[in-house]
Amino acid sequence: MEHKLFDSELKVMGVLWREGDVTAKHISDVLGKETGWNINTTYTIIKRCIKKGAVERREPNFLCHALIAKEEVQQAETDALVDRLFDGAADRLFASLLDRKRLSAGEIARLKEIVKELE
Repeated sequence: MEHKLFDSELKVMGVLWREGDVTAKHISDVLGKETGWNINTTYTIIKRCIKKGAVERREPNFLCHALIAKEEVQQAETDALVDRLFDGAADRLFASLLDRKRLSAGEIARLKEIVKELE
């Protein structure tokens, strides 16, 4: 992903990732309920997403389509977080997360599976 998406843009993307292709009006309705945004705010943010190449507008009815996958954004954001806060050391991020949250036996087992797959 070459362009950083801001939190407001991620809210628009979140609607598209959850619901698939929907109209700008629908996105506005959803985000109006979730965030209190008015229609003009939502449309402005949709236009920013279009300009960044994250969303494509289709006719009829200003149908919006996500051009980037949620997983792609998650990966880019995770890489940026690790670089910015942990000097590129993913193990330090992992240790920080584990220090702050009590994990269930199932979560621990899943983490062990992930580590085993990486070995």
